[in-house]
Amino acid sequence: MAPSRNGMILNPHFHKDWQKRVRTWFNQPARKIRRRKARQAKARRIAPRPVSGPLRPAVRCPTIRYHTQIRAGRGFTLEELKAAGINKKVARTIGIAVDPRRRNRSTESLQANVQRLKEYRSKLIIFPRKASAPKKGDSTEEEVKMATQLTGPVMPIKNVYKKEKARVISEDEKNFKAFASLRMARANAPFTLFFHPCPKIIFPGLH
Repeated sequence: MAPSRNGMILNPHFHKDWQKRVRTWFNQPARKIRRRKARQAKARRIAPRPVSGPLRPAVRCPTIRYHTQIRAGRGFTLEELKAAGINKKVARTIGIAVDPRRRNRSTESLQANVQRLKEYRSKLIIFPRKASAPKKGDSTEEEVKMATQLTGPVMPIKNVYKKEKARVISEDEKNFKAFASLRMARANAPFTLFFHPCPKIIFPGLH
């Protein structure tokens, strides 16, 4: 391996019988089979519940690079559950992940996840504990018979990308000089305080 950046100069010591100390990975194919069998056994054990686990919220990816994308989060906030009319203790029993640490920083994300919860609740089939004595909120006998195990993700999250249609370039776009405008903006940055002064703050007792 070639040296990279300001690191230590490589000086390998291969004086020991290193061929016997090589880490092998011959059990990889067998582990693959073992993991697959374990997944199948778990699916049979939890049937007819979904294989992929509980419902997850739709959240924004962190950092400016990825914040245009949406992915599955850890769990729904208590505020989202309250708005959807679901008890936080009941939520975990009906296949909804809960994360009390997460906070809703925008109304859009709150409303989107509340809608997601309501849609899930409308599709949910709840088996009665006793088939002979179903309680309020349990599914009917016909719905229970129709229930099948979901093998894919529960309500998968999809990113929608809008394609721009081809059009003729306008005169303003042709005359626009991106490099020059960026340099001008950088040059004017130190003077923005003069054009946008900060409001005067008066501390009581000091005047």
